[in-house]
Amino acid sequence: MCPMSANLNARISRTMIALTLIAALIVYLGLMAYFLFIYEWLYPEPEGYAGWRTADTVMVLTLLAFGLLTASGIGWRLARRIVEPLKSVAGAARRIASGDFSARAALPAGSFREAADLLADFNTMAERLERAEAELAYSNSAIAHELRTPLTILRGRLQGLSDGVFDPTPQLYARLIAHVDQLSAIVEELRTLALGNAGQLELSYGGFDLAEEVGAALNGLEAELTAAGITLTRSLSPARIVADRTRLRQVCVAVLENCRCYAPQSQVHVETRAEGDEVIFRCCDTGPGLCAEDQARAFDRFWRAEASRGRSLGGSGLGLPIVRAIARAHGGEARILPRPAPGLSLEIRLPKRPPSAGMTDD
Repeated sequence: MCPMSANLNARISRTMIALTLIAALIVYLGLMAYFLFIYEWLYPEPEGYAGWRTADTVMVLTLLAFGLLTASGIGWRLARRIVEPLKSVAGAARRIASGDFSARAALPAGSFREAADLLADFNTMAERLERAEAELAYSNSAIAHELRTPLTILRGRLQGLSDGVFDPTPQLYARLIAHVDQLSAIVEELRTLALGNAGQLELSYGGFDLAEEVGAALNGLEAELTAAGITLTRSLSPARIVADRTRLRQVCVAVLENCRCYAPQSQVHVETRAEGDEVIFRCCDTGPGLCAEDQARAFDRFWRAEASRGRSLGGSGLGLPIVRAIARAHGGEARILPRPAPGLSLEIRLPKRPPSAGMTDD
């Protein structure tokens, strides 16, 4: 928004007052000049004649016309300053409607504050549409890639069984079932993410202590984390909350699995606490971490950093997006905190009692 932009309502009011004063001043000064100087030159007759002459009518009409032309010129400039931003928005909107989401509206010099606000909001909307379009295109490609690999393996194995190339051993069937389970997990993650983004994720609210749920998840994954060379520490302060217990357990498991896959041989510290009307779950590791640019994309669907988040390390790239979707469904937020040292610090803030919970604490 342009800080020097004028208020449109105030400018129109001032302009209308100025136009009225200018027109009245032109007529007043013009009539004075006419009767004091021009009239005697045109009619050098005795002053006893007081009738209305044709020249009087011409002079009045001339003065009125001049005043109206002056007012029209000022009004046209004002109208142009109002219309130019609208034309810029209309042109950018037509480009976006035709599929060019990179279109932005330009703010003309000297625009009003309302026009600056309109263009700022429009450009913000266009930027979000562009990001959504890019994310959709990337997600469609990533979904095809994620599903193609297990489907190709399944088809190859089934074709081999049909042709008699593979022996129908229990081990082979176990691997086929594992690939089917992998496909089912990806489909379920996509469903959860889609429902979360659409605001339709069903939550079953209940009161519980988040510290207990996080502790249970840590105990269940402690063996896998230890096998990955992770040294686990915890600081679980009581944090009573009304939320979906299963979904928050899913969040905790997803965060810990993220540490296991992408921060092996590191130290992981998990903490919970209550702070005002919120409860906080935070997980910090000393792994490779992410640069600032990668942190901005960490919650994008299927995204993995080139160096440390390759497909060979496991995971579908949907863990953190699902974490954020569940947090937002509870009225909270998930974010990556800046760290002075290498590593990643993920924080989830949730309201103790979401407005939509509609039930009492246990």
